Formats: sequence, C-alpha cells, structure tokens
Amino acid sequence: MPGLARRHAVEIQGKVAIVTGAGSGIGRATAIALAAEGASVVVADVDPEGGAATVGEITGADGSATFVACDVTSPDSIRNLFAEAEAAYGGVDIVYNNAGISSGEPHWPDANLERIAEETHINTSGVMMGTREAIQAMRKRGGGVIVNTASVAGDGHLPFDPMYSATKKAVMSFTQTCAPFAERDNIRVNAVSPGMVRTAFQGKTGDGDRPASWLQPSIERHADAILPPEAIAEAVLDFIRDDSKAGEIRTVAPA
Repeated sequence: MPGLARRHAVEIQGKVAIVTGAGSGIGRATAIALAAEGASVVVADVDPEGGAATVGEITGADGSATFVACDVTSPDSIRNLFAEAEAAYGGVDIVYNNAGISSGEPHWPDANLERIAEETHINTSGVMMGTREAIQAMRKRGGGVIVNTASVAGDGHLPFDPMYSATKKAVMSFTQTCAPFAERDNIRVNAVSPGMVRTAFQGKTGDGDRPASWLQPSIERHADAILPPEAIAEAVLDFIRDDSKAGEIRTVAPA
C-alpha cells in the first residue's frame, strides 16, 4: 500500500487473537501457532468437539485458549464471539477470518440452492462481518491485524464449484479495499491465498472421509504440491508480524 513505509516486527506475545474455523485444518494450525507465540486465542467454530480438541492442544502445551461456538453466517453469533473474547481477555488484537466451505457433492450446477447460499454466506459474509466487528473492537485498542483466507481458486476457475472461486475472489477484492484502514486506524487487513492444503476440508467435499469425485483427480495429479496446514499458519503469522503490509494477497504454494 502506498504510504505504508514502516516495517517493524510486531510482537504476538501478550496479544488476543480470534481464529474462526479453528476446530480443524488451517484454523487449528494457526490457533496453535499463535498460542505458541504467546497469544491468548479464542477458538471459534460451529463444531464444539473440534473446537474443544484445539483448545486441549493449546492448553496441554501451557498456552491460553477458550472455545466459543460461532456460526459466521449469523450476525448475532459474530457479535457474541467478539463479546465473549472481550469478556475473557479484555479486547481483541488479531483476527483470522478463516472459516470456509466448498459445495461438495452434488457439484455445480446440481448443488441445491440452500448449499449455494450457505457456501456464499460462510465464505464471503462471514469474512465481511468478522472484519467489521474486528475493526470496531480494534479501534478500542489503538489498532490490530486482520487476516482473511482467500484461495488460488479465486484467480482461477473451478468448473465443478464456481461458487468457491467467486467467493474467494470476493475475499481478495474486499481485503484490498480495506487497505486504507492501516493509515486511518492502524488496522492492517491482508489475506493468504493457499493452494491445495492437506486438511479434513478435502474429505468434507465428499462423504466426510473421501473427497468429492470431481476433486479426487486434482488431488492425485497434484499430490506432491499439497501443503501442510502449518505452512498457511506461518504465512498468517508473517502478516501479523510485518507492519508494512496492508491490503495484500499472499499466495502460499510449495517452494
């Protein structure tokens, strides 16, 4: 972003972080990484068992974490998430809007209208509402950092799930549009754009264990390029530490 010349290492130690979709995969890896750096982490997910497991991993390593059930498509649930974070830890410094889904089976154009609406709301409205509430909370603290999860699919085409591509492109545009908050409120908004990641997300596109039939060939074709979730977590932490970045989209792919 023009005019954002500073570059200092921002300390994560002592900060309060919210991570959505933290019950598994990228969200869990990022929550654990933030806690390992000394942040108090609010683990948010619609899955209480997954959320509790993430909290257990963090507290088992002497970290600080609490679980808050959150449906990112619900304004009331988003408001409650931030209220619970402030009640537990006194404020919010870091927000990672990570929750997201794919349409799965049946694929486009046979996915039903309810699934299309759900995918759109989780992947876009959830990010936008989470960012809005984060900005309100961070203004009280004099600044903060927001990171959103986009995807390389946002710059490509998924013929079997064009909703996913479209929603991730929307996250990119939204993130870039939020860049001025860095100068205005000392709140930096950036996004990570992962390639294919080895998480339970793949199985959830199908029967829960096996990926959707349209996704499996791509997984097999790009098996050597599938990233561990920890690689995305490290990119998120890099954005948090580097105060010169705002409105940026960072592709995370194998070296």
